Amino acid sequence: MRLGRPDVLFGLPNPDEYCRWGDCRMYLEMKNITMVFGSNKAVDNVSFSLKKGEIHGLMGENGAGKSTLMNILGGVYRPTSGQVFLNGEDITNIDEKKASAAGIRFIHQELNLVNDLKVYENLFLGEEIVNRFGITNRKLMRQRAAEVLEVVNMGDISPNTPLSKLDTLHKQLIEIAKSLLFEARVIIMDEPTTALSDHEIKNLFTIMRQLKAKGVSMIYISHKMPELFEICDSFTVLRDGKIVGNGYFHEIDEEKATTMLVGQHVNDKLDKKQRKSDVLLEAKNLSCDHYFKDVSFELRKGEVLVFTGLQGDGRRELAEALFGARKLTSGHVLLEDKPVKYHSIKSVIRSGISMVQRNRKERSIIKNMNVLDNLTIAQFAYSNKNFVVKKNDQLRVFHDCKRLLDVKASSPRMEITSLSGGNQQKVIISRWLELKSKVYIFDNPTQGVDVGAKFEIYKLINKLAEEGVSIIVFSQEYPEIEKIGDRCIVMYNGKISKVFDREEFNEKEMMYYSTGSDKKAV
Repeated sequence: MRLGRPDVLFGLPNPDEYCRWGDCRMYLEMKNITMVFGSNKAVDNVSFSLKKGEIHGLMGENGAGKSTLMNILGGVYRPTSGQVFLNGEDITNIDEKKASAAGIRFIHQELNLVNDLKVYENLFLGEEIVNRFGITNRKLMRQRAAEVLEVVNMGDISPNTPLSKLDTLHKQLIEIAKSLLFEARVIIMDEPTTALSDHEIKNLFTIMRQLKAKGVSMIYISHKMPELFEICDSFTVLRDGKIVGNGYFHEIDEEKATTMLVGQHVNDKLDKKQRKSDVLLEAKNLSCDHYFKDVSFELRKGEVLVFTGLQGDGRRELAEALFGARKLTSGHVLLEDKPVKYHSIKSVIRSGISMVQRNRKERSIIKNMNVLDNLTIAQFAYSNKNFVVKKNDQLRVFHDCKRLLDVKASSPRMEITSLSGGNQQKVIISRWLELKSKVYIFDNPTQGVDVGAKFEIYKLINKLAEEGVSIIVFSQEYPEIEKIGDRCIVMYNGKISKVFDREEFNEKEMMYYSTGSDKKAV
């Protein structure tokens, strides 16, 4: 690698020699890509193209096929059918290592960096420079690290700086710098602004425009409309594994983009009774630094209040804060006009608030315990005044659980991991219902369960509400919101964007506000 001008050093074309936008031939082409997993067609005959020096927005709801398509490009998967060409060369069957060598770099939302290492060590992680004796040349690595940091406007950062001392924006730029260090031609960015402030996003976009001017092509995956319209030249929209729209952003507006994203859904409505009752819980000006700010809302007795939005909107952190699992920086919560004491999760539970957390595999299931112990552990920890677990009480809870949610478990002594995902989730829900709380928080309650189990969970939520239990649900699935919600609060960028009463529910409108389309570009 030669030293000198950055565009030469990192294999980038001279801007003076680089053709203007719109005059370049296709640099990347994915032709008729299909990817089948078992009986599921994740990508269905998709053709995607990218010009040199283009920023291309890739849009789609969860499960639309975006990640699968990009993993094919990155060499993680080999397509069931179709071809991939980079600069005219067929790269359909390359692996991750060869894709990286070809100049394709994937910057994931969860950054692949190590806080305990220094900046230069992260830049060369897994691709260290060694001499013919296998000894790492740290001096040369630091030198090249300093040069590439200049390219991404981080020249004031020493290559010897521990990564843990950098903020989120600088870590994001470290990933971009690593891509350039190894002569990236195509950079895939997956939701890169999720944890960034408005100022940091502007800085990131400045770097992206500089890279574009040097001929680097970028694929930008995001749900945020203002960002897509500001930074991207062209777009592709995927839905259910197929392309439903593509073109240039200057040819469409936010409304057209939202329509392509959402499409039409067949609504399978449950009977839903409107209820008017007194306020049970009031949240006032809740804030948690870097995640959400000044969130205020009321929850009525017997009401199902749904929070929705897109990834990075602060909902997850808000759910944790309401349960006492994340510290609030300001604001307070009243339950029946009494302040909820957020000293610990236990104090929150004893005040009358319980939570069914998202991602049961990581946050709820205790794998080395059987069904019965998983089911009754919350009751023992928070309600039992004795130090002895009574077997008859445990068995009663088990049979109540089977009756209430039709849990398919032949024996209470079965391993929890032997149950299907839907039945595991029913056990976890039953675990918390046994506490007879006044307010239940459900964070993505139907994650990873089949259609039948989903319907049973929806019926249970509506039944609890009819019995006077107040429920807060965090979900981004519109069919789910429509089946259970009395009101819906849409969040964007850590703040409440819009509140919908049930008679106002509209998927297109909710998507519009969750993408920030009602606000000015960042």
